[in-house]
Order: sequence, then C-alpha cells, then structure tokens
Amino acid sequence: MIIQRVVLNSRPGKNGVPVAENFRLEQSTIADMIQAGQVRVRTLYLSVDPYMRCRMNEDTGSDYLLPWQLSEVADGGGIGVVEESKHDNLAKGDFVTSFNWPWQTVAILDGSLLQKLVPQLVNGRLSYFLGAAGITGLTALLGIKEKGHVAVGANQTMVVSGAAGACGSLAGQIGRLEGCSRVVGIAGTDEKCSILVQEMGFDAAINYKKGNVSEQLRELCPGGVDVYFDNVGGDISDIVISQMNQNSHIILCGQISQYNKDVPYPPPLPPDIEKIQKERNITRERFLVLNYMDKQEASVLQLCQWIQEGKLKVRETVVEGLANIGAAFQSMMNGGNIGKQIVSVSK
Repeated sequence: MIIQRVVLNSRPGKNGVPVAENFRLEQSTIADMIQAGQVRVRTLYLSVDPYMRCRMNEDTGSDYLLPWQLSEVADGGGIGVVEESKHDNLAKGDFVTSFNWPWQTVAILDGSLLQKLVPQLVNGRLSYFLGAAGITGLTALLGIKEKGHVAVGANQTMVVSGAAGACGSLAGQIGRLEGCSRVVGIAGTDEKCSILVQEMGFDAAINYKKGNVSEQLRELCPGGVDVYFDNVGGDISDIVISQMNQNSHIILCGQISQYNKDVPYPPPLPPDIEKIQKERNITRERFLVLNYMDKQEASVLQLCQWIQEGKLKVRETVVEGLANIGAAFQSMMNGGNIGKQIVSVSK
C-alpha cells in the first residue's frame, strides 16, 4: 500500500532555529497484510510540541527522549482510526492514540501499544486527547498538584508564562479551579492577552513585547507571586522570580526560550536570580509528567469532566494536511499558535 510520510530531512544544529525544510514529505509503502497483534490505522490528528525541538538534535540531552534519525519517519502524539485489526481488544472503527505515532497517513502498529479512546469523554472532539485531555492537560494539572502546592483559601497568586500556549492556557484555568485567587498570564501578542482574560478567565495578562514587564507585573501582583508556572525560562522568568514571595513555588514545565541553545535542562539561573531563589526558599524542581503515570487515569477523567462542564476552555490552532506539519512546527516554535497546535491529516 502506498502512503505518505514525513521524515527528518536535516538537523537545525544545537543552536539553530528549526524551519519547515528540516522535514521532508515523501511517498513510501507499507505491507498489504497485517500480522497477528497488529492493526492498520488511518491517521486523523498529529501533535507538534516544543519538546520535539530536542529530538531534532543528535543528542536530545534527555534520557527519556530518543532523537529522530535523518531520513527516518518522525513521530509524536497522534490519533487515528482502526481500519483493520488482528488484535483481540481492537476492532475496525475504534479510535486509538499513541505517544509515538508515526508521521504518516496510514500505519501498521502493534495494537498493544495503542490506547483506545472514548470520544464521548470530550464531547466528540477527538483532538482534545492530544491536548487538554492528553499529555498537555496532564502536565498542567499534575504540575500544579505535585509542584505548585496550591491550596483553596490560601489567597495565592499564580503567574503563567507562555500563557496562550497549549499547556499555559490550561494551567492558568486549572490554577483557578484548584484554588488560586488571582491568575496572571504573560503572552506575546495583544490578541493572546485578550483571549486569556475574556475566554480563559485569567484576571489579567501582560504582553511581554510591550512596555515594562517588571512594572506591569508589580501592578498586577501587588502581593507578590506565590506560584509560577514556567513555560519559557530566560529573561521573562528572571523577572517573575525576582517578584516571588518567601516559600513560593516554581512549576518548571518548559523552557522554550532556551530550546534553540545548547544549554543543560533546566538551564541554570543567573547568579543574582539564583541568590533570590535560595534566600526566599523558592522551590524549582524539574517536573516530568511521565513520573506520575499512576495518576493518569483519574487525572484525565477530571480534565474531561471540566471540559464537559465548560469549566476548562480549550483552544486549538489546526493546520490541514500532513504536508504542512513542518510549517506547523516552525510556527508553533515561534509562538504562532493559540492553544494546542494540531495537524489534521484526514477526516
């Protein structure tokens, strides 16, 4: 059977900026027959995420992420529909997902590595299982629960950087649902800021490309910052950390401002900021959602309940066609998305 697939065409280099041309669309073939335990799936949705930038390097700098190989098919979070099955627990028409879904139109996969999806849990919006009801939502919810130390009635102020992205837009809302009394987002356009306040229920949002971020943050968080959900690192984070309270908490989710640089993860803080962190006893521990998979099932059900009740608003930026996945990745790395960046491969 002839299929289309996307392979890694070139590496941007550890300090380089990824471009669409780092990926290549090509025609390939898969077997006409499937073996026992396998399923043939048609790809519906693929996810592109900041962590994938590390997979474009020969060395990901991480023990849990494997690098993509040149001229080999890329992979990541994906959703598809079963077209043929020789696996006992999966039938034709089932919707399934995997964290290692190949970037191709049709694939033959080991059925035991796939998770069956229940569309009703997300009001039929299957792509939500790649975002708000998937690993992105889990990262936001478990990050806040495990590292944020948010307590109802504690009158805590939370700041979220990268607040209009897939994880940040959920984190602010979840912070409020978990008990924060004030939530302030930091994003890169006026449009993003207005969506955060008007749609997502943030109390305020700062466009970091306009005006003095430090002054605006001080005005909007007069009592200081108790919880910081950090998606970006770099200068923005240094400003937020300098305004954090004694015994406050940083949820270290991502450092997208540093991903095109050859630095360790998490990147070290500048000496003056590190001094503040230590003096104020601010926790800044690496958070890896994969370490909390025992809580996955209950957490996904909580996320789905909030979605169904309208308490968790979900935004997606959808690009059509496998051929455009490289461009979607480049755009997402440059902040072109609001909410989760999704590629729709087929209907």
